[in-house]
Amino acid sequence: QVQLMESGGGLVQPGGSLRLSCAASGSILRINAMGWYRQAPGKQRELVALIISGTTNYADSVKGRFTISRDNAKNTAYLQMNFLKPEDTAVYYCKLIESTGRGSFAYWGQGTQVTVSS
Repeated sequence: QVQLMESGGGLVQPGGSLRLSCAASGSILRINAMGWYRQAPGKQRELVALIISGTTNYADSVKGRFTISRDNAKNTAYLQMNFLKPEDTAVYYCKLIESTGRGSFAYWGQGTQVTVSS
């Protein structure tokens, strides 16, 4: 079983920065991908950024402002968020996809609130 612990959310003014962390623990065999999703009130959960074997993908709305990275030794993913906008306000969730001999499995964190407001 894999557990994900997110941290780093909070309240920030427009134009500010935050860095989210997602630490994976437990019986991890092989991480295929780690990513960040977000869900704003009344909206569906959407992909923000994904990192697969060093290759990154971003939602158009965050390109040039957000950077996803991963520390393989620590099984931790990060999301550096710069130039934050009020529309970035959401609960941010970490997702990990693990490969095992029985197939691939996805795990989610509990979410961390990011609020961008003056």
